[in-house]
Amino acid sequence: MSDPEDDKSDAFVLYRDRPEWRDVVPLRQDDDASVVAIAYSEKFSDVFDYFRAVLKADERSERAFHLTTDAAKLNPANYTVWHFRRILLKELTLSLDEEKRFCSDIIREEPKNYQLWYHRRILVEWMGDPSGELDFTEAVLEQDSKNYHTWSHRQWLIKEFNLWDGELVYIDELLRQDVRNNSAWNQRYFVISSTSGWTPDVLKRDAEYTVQFIKKAPNNESAWNYLSGIVVGQRKSTYGGLKDTCLEMLSNHIQSPHLLSFLVDIYEEEALDRENDSRNDSLPQALELCRKLGSEVDTIRKKYWDYRSRKLEQDYRESQ
Repeated sequence: MSDPEDDKSDAFVLYRDRPEWRDVVPLRQDDDASVVAIAYSEKFSDVFDYFRAVLKADERSERAFHLTTDAAKLNPANYTVWHFRRILLKELTLSLDEEKRFCSDIIREEPKNYQLWYHRRILVEWMGDPSGELDFTEAVLEQDSKNYHTWSHRQWLIKEFNLWDGELVYIDELLRQDVRNNSAWNQRYFVISSTSGWTPDVLKRDAEYTVQFIKKAPNNESAWNYLSGIVVGQRKSTYGGLKDTCLEMLSNHIQSPHLLSFLVDIYEEEALDRENDSRNDSLPQALELCRKLGSEVDTIRKKYWDYRSRKLEQDYRESQ
């Protein structure tokens, strides 16, 4: 593994050249059986040779802790380094505030590293104090608003420390910046499901809220998926004027595959409802939309829409 620090860290002294480490016999990595050996840099090999030796000896000392600092910087994804580092943090009763700052610095360089976020969660658990954590996640999300690890950490923080207040406002800001932010839509569902729940009033409010974003970007799958998810258990054909909204969009020559797919679901409901007087009209409308999706709008999924047509006709015959 190459080391980007080599060119700018001439002051680094290899552990094998440090007098205070002369009592330690480095433990080389056994790559003899490798077909192609990894080209580790001299610095990388040196640090991890000594780390393996310290780990094997279970040495719990300040120098071992400083060694894990170098190891973590060289390979932030190494689980064993972080695990041993946590052991030393507790054993030596070192500053957790300083450790969190160290963790923050590396996350800024490696924001999609699971081991880092897990380490940070453990630190916050030990401290029992989430101060500054939401602000930190927001800063990371400004660089990548769909970072799964950051969102996962944020969800844990909110749930663990009851930090629900203001989260919907934050999500709304993100969606107004980027309506296609599927992570923000997911967070919205998480927050509502965990707080007020989907009462009739909340469902009505959120359906109307989502429709407004759909009208702004009808080809945005995220909002359509969110709408479909929250109205599960409701009849799309009769709930909240959704059918009229979709037909209005269709009349305005909007050919979004998500719009047409939503209408297929609506017409399917109507066609299979034995108490619906217009079910005979709904069937050909659903079949025509399936044909259009498969042949014109969503051709990559033609076989799926052909299947939906066959299945719909079969279900309709069985419902007679």
